[in-house]
Amino acid sequence: MDTELLGADRFVGFLQDHDQIGNRALGDRISTLLSPGRLRIGAALLLTGPFTPMLFMGEEWAAGTPWQYFTDHPEPELGRAVREGRRREFSRHGWAAESVPDPQDPETFARSRLDWTEAAAEPHAEVSDWYRALIALRHREPDLSDPRFGAVRVSFDEAARWLVVRRGGLRIAVNLADHTQRVPLDGPLAEVLLTGDEALQVAEDSVWLAAESVAVLRAARAGAA
Repeated sequence: MDTELLGADRFVGFLQDHDQIGNRALGDRISTLLSPGRLRIGAALLLTGPFTPMLFMGEEWAAGTPWQYFTDHPEPELGRAVREGRRREFSRHGWAAESVPDPQDPETFARSRLDWTEAAAEPHAEVSDWYRALIALRHREPDLSDPRFGAVRVSFDEAARWLVVRRGGLRIAVNLADHTQRVPLDGPLAEVLLTGDEALQVAEDSVWLAAESVAVLRAARAGAA
């Protein structure tokens, strides 16, 4: 692949899709597996990234409903083979066979339908607001529309569990650790554009981020007073 000719926007980026969720034993979403902080981090990295983002249905409000594997095979033998095959497969990975939903059971499909009333209730509404803010930021900031692979730079410390994504004049600073820590930057900042960390502190060339939090920042222009 020639990244000089092909832009990152030609590729789809996502945190989860129907295959990943449906092919889990219980169809559980990442919203049931990750902390609220890590969900916000994931959304921020997805929606400030160079790829064309894809959101799986209900992801934008951390839907609590599962997406379980369901089928409607008219042949009884095939339906039975699918049910028994899934239960046999997942039992080898630690699940009790009887806990794996029957794909042919209409209730498996019914459980997988979105509950649209969730979107307006907490904590789902707060997640929805975060996604809306990130999408608005993506539309507003030209640096987030730059499709060039070479225009994206990442610095990180795997042991300390922080990373910083550089996109033009923007910095996406992430703290994945379970404690507040200083995340170094490559220069002074001009402003904080978006953060879920109310206690965020900005220093001359770094930012202090709370545990499992993220901030989108604008770097100061060279020579600016």
